[in-house]
Amino acid sequence: MRDAVIVEAVRTPVGKGRPDGALHGIHPVDLLGRTFRALIERSGVDPALIDDVISGTVSQVAEQAANTTRYAWLGAGLPESVPATTIDRQCGSSQQAVHFAAQGVISGAYDLVVASGLESMSRVPMGSNVLAGSDPFGPTLAARYPDGLVPQGVSAELIAARWGLSREEQDLFALSSHQKAAAASFAKEIVPIDGVSVDGSVRPSTSLEALAALRPAFERPFYAERFPEIRWSVTAGNSSPINDGAAALLITTSEYAARLGLTPRARLHSFAVTGSDPLLMLTGVVPATEKVLRRAGLSLGDIDLFEVNEAFASVVLAWLRDTGADPAKVNVKGGAIALGHPLGASGARIMTTLVNAMEERGARYALQTMCEAGGLANATVLERL
Repeated sequence: MRDAVIVEAVRTPVGKGRPDGALHGIHPVDLLGRTFRALIERSGVDPALIDDVISGTVSQVAEQAANTTRYAWLGAGLPESVPATTIDRQCGSSQQAVHFAAQGVISGAYDLVVASGLESMSRVPMGSNVLAGSDPFGPTLAARYPDGLVPQGVSAELIAARWGLSREEQDLFALSSHQKAAAASFAKEIVPIDGVSVDGSVRPSTSLEALAALRPAFERPFYAERFPEIRWSVTAGNSSPINDGAAALLITTSEYAARLGLTPRARLHSFAVTGSDPLLMLTGVVPATEKVLRRAGLSLGDIDLFEVNEAFASVVLAWLRDTGADPAKVNVKGGAIALGHPLGASGARIMTTLVNAMEERGARYALQTMCEAGGLANATVLERL
């Protein structure tokens, strides 16, 4: 039977998503294109052998419009004969790109694929793909949810309230993320961009006192009246920041890797995607974890490392409560609260970091899961080879 393996994985440093951020001056097409070029150079493959390039981007508008992936590939000087497409499963877009690439390889539709992700939030702000005054939801959705849905920050507040998570718990989790990221090395996975080789949002000097001084970011009278149970504990400090970045992985079969003289680094063992309550929105990581473990034939205790995207501290803390996973195995090199969350790039960035963490720690199995807008979640089990 055919399998799917990761033979190379690279990422850019994650820049602050603002005009003074390290990557702001680079057009999104060029940012992704440089990542493609680095992936090809590190792997040593003939790029003409690649069957497809699948990349995730959330805000597909302005400089990220019109199938950015194709133009990034061409802009990098890579073969015109290789096709490319851009997908959107919100924050899990590039994790889904990995799933599609691996599933294509396993099915026999592909032999060699690039799965990647991109988001330049400083140049293409989050939400800019929704035109002012437009309605992206439609009347039938409004009829099904007459009280209306809410922004993700309010969903994070609802999760904190329903799971009984205190402000201090969330701030402690955020502090730990920065401490772990500051202590970790990412040199093997990062492709320097214009001399920048470190992630811009990590704050080694932050403290619990500094985090506690931040005001709630999403408190609004309208939502306070609608949800009196909320205690308004989600801040900029215990949430992921706005960022720029890109990442890419090269995926093939073990047999084809051997033919090309490539060494598989991890096998893409099992995949799952789930839907969940679109009001809470961010809790799908729990059923996605359960589903992917069933498909893998593994238990929680079989997993050596977990990556749960830190969109908000409350999401990971609720996941820990419901799954009973060992916190010491979760986001061991820090997560998005410290490293940043360039939406469409995050799934591929996290998987790149996870493959390296598995090698560094001798882990056999790892599980990655991400919450996504609209009540969605992806989960992947990796096996180190």
